[in-house]
Amino acid sequence: MDRSRSSLLTRRLTLLSGALVLATASTAYADDDPKVDAGKCHVVEFCVSVGVGDDTPSSGGQAGGSQGGSEDNPSKVKCTYTKVDQKPPADHPVWKGKDPKKNDLYFRSCSDGGQNNPDGFVVVPTGQPPAPQVDPQELAQRAVDSMTLLGPAIASPRAAGRYTVGVPMWMWVNQSATTYGPNTATASAGGVTVTATAKVSKIVWSMGDGASVTCNGPGTSYTSSEGMAQSPTCGHVYSNTSAGAQNGKFPVTATSTWTINWQGGGQAGQLTEVRQTNVQVAVGEVQVVR
Repeated sequence: MDRSRSSLLTRRLTLLSGALVLATASTAYADDDPKVDAGKCHVVEFCVSVGVGDDTPSSGGQAGGSQGGSEDNPSKVKCTYTKVDQKPPADHPVWKGKDPKKNDLYFRSCSDGGQNNPDGFVVVPTGQPPAPQVDPQELAQRAVDSMTLLGPAIASPRAAGRYTVGVPMWMWVNQSATTYGPNTATASAGGVTVTATAKVSKIVWSMGDGASVTCNGPGTSYTSSEGMAQSPTCGHVYSNTSAGAQNGKFPVTATSTWTINWQGGGQAGQLTEVRQTNVQVAVGEVQVVR
């Protein structure tokens, strides 16, 4: 443990209580100039035993170290658990109402290598290792992964359809929990439960002719009564045939953006997932017979 972590630990521990005397520990940290002699801790604020491991897995692992937790990189935050051998009084708020005779106290210090350096105290049953703290956002991602979110279920244009230059094309998708939403799932760990709800917020259509159309909904189904009208919500008009395209068809790609709102563990947030579906579309010209 470097001197900066020693100083951080000292500042946090000195908040707990006044001087405690003549305690023995494997490693001692107190003031910047503690009186330490052959492993003995004389008059210091606290004596703590260091060595609860420094490499705890990000989830479901054994006691002792790093775990996932930063928003950009779930495995970036590294945590160290340090056992407090000289326990503070039973009425101290750090115990959160739990009995010191039946529980151990650990100091949890974390860092992502930057400005995110959360720390605090963890109370665990006597003899048990401190469990890694659960990252609610990581649980939210687990919930999302269980949803089996898919790309758009394209109803129009159809691969078997024949479309015409200059005639408005109506695009729309079928809606289900896995292709459009809403889709809700939960994930739990360490006593924390997170609920996530996913729904498609937009679909971007790449039409294969260089055009791109963004639709903020599933689109509107076409009926023959609409005649040559353009779609009120999601459509496109081809100005060229697909004769020069590979296989004589335009490659159309529909890309859906799933927006996921989640909450749990005293936190809330939003995640984004992207999915695609492809279809080949033939576009021709009206042949005039004279």
